[in-house]
Amino acid sequence: MRMQILLAAVAIATPASADTLFRNVRVFDGQSPALSAPTDVLVRGNSIAAIGPKLSAPGVPVIEGRGRTLMPGLIDVHVHLTFSALSMPQLMAPDLTPAKAEAAAAAEANAMLLRGFTAVRDVGGPIFSLKAGIDAGKYQGPRVWPSGATISQTAGHGDFRTPAERSRRFFGKPARAEELGATFIADGRDDVLTATRENLRFGASQIKLMAGGGTSSEYDPVDVTQYTLDEMKAAVEAADDWNSYVTVHAYTDKAVRRAVEAGVKCIEHGQMMSEDTLKLMRDKGVWLSLQVLRETTPDMAPLRAEKRKPVIEGQPRVWETAKRLGVNLAWGTDFLFEPALNASQNANLLELRQWFTPAEILKIATHDNARLLALSGLRSPYQGRLGVVQPGALADLILVNGNPIANLELIADPDRNFAVIMKDGRIYKGAPAR
Repeated sequence: MRMQILLAAVAIATPASADTLFRNVRVFDGQSPALSAPTDVLVRGNSIAAIGPKLSAPGVPVIEGRGRTLMPGLIDVHVHLTFSALSMPQLMAPDLTPAKAEAAAAAEANAMLLRGFTAVRDVGGPIFSLKAGIDAGKYQGPRVWPSGATISQTAGHGDFRTPAERSRRFFGKPARAEELGATFIADGRDDVLTATRENLRFGASQIKLMAGGGTSSEYDPVDVTQYTLDEMKAAVEAADDWNSYVTVHAYTDKAVRRAVEAGVKCIEHGQMMSEDTLKLMRDKGVWLSLQVLRETTPDMAPLRAEKRKPVIEGQPRVWETAKRLGVNLAWGTDFLFEPALNASQNANLLELRQWFTPAEILKIATHDNARLLALSGLRSPYQGRLGVVQPGALADLILVNGNPIANLELIADPDRNFAVIMKDGRIYKGAPAR
């Protein structure tokens, strides 16, 4: 019954795409440090057709901007839609089914879209069915760049087995997490190739590999390095053959440097890296997908909080140094196993004020994050430009009550301050005059 209620909450008919004229808005284009002068923005179908003062569009529904800010939809490049929608006890419950997990994730996807996040990169977990449901209009949610099941070595960061579950290789039975599509436990070049190709077969836009220890896993200390160079190269080669790329979970210099040597194009986390390793990433053009993690949260297990300490300690230094060196920087939240945290997704951006101006923060969460999404190339599930308000770009837009460059806190309260949310030319919140 609970699953049916969740599905009913999100299985709403997708709004029809229609032409829309935003009149008298000030535009944050995704890159400029200031808003434009008052102007009009015309959306035809799913893209921006024209920008200019006093546009003429007879018969097109009008949204009166009244000097408010029109900006690109927000982008979060490190989400786990399923893992963030369920607590660890819910994920470990014997009666959890793929359908129940999808229902919970679908409800979270709907809430995420209504917070103004029109695109996300899901970097690990059951996602393909949910993404297909969003794209088909069964659910409402952001555009999703899916990785599919994480790929992990035995005892690695993606080894989610309980103590009673033994090795599939030796005992022949897949772990429950593998059966749910959460992870592949893959050891050796052949297994890594197969796991990578399985995800690509189902529509992965990029591949997520575990290259080092983590704080939310049971078996691996945070300082360890995971996957040999040859194993990582196998994933990179298979992804490159599909014109896609590999991103890896890694914190330490050793793990990151091995990944860069293997040809990985993006590092998730990296809060324990040195300046020399950040310089290597900059010189190789490797992206750093970074977060602002909290030392602890209300429902965080004590072991996880303890493992997180060196990550938290290095976090300010890595943000500051990466910005100073000019590393390709992206931002994401990486909320896991604590559904109550999801409501703070927008507010998490405010934490970046320690290192960036409001305009720089908005640029990261729109234009820069869109550049990272574009690394998927032909494997991107949505072709077109995102993260900007420009003619020809896809119409993922937010009309903000006020100027978020002058007052960044406006974005932390989307219920009150986001008057219109549009994705792919369709309005999901607010309505034009008719």
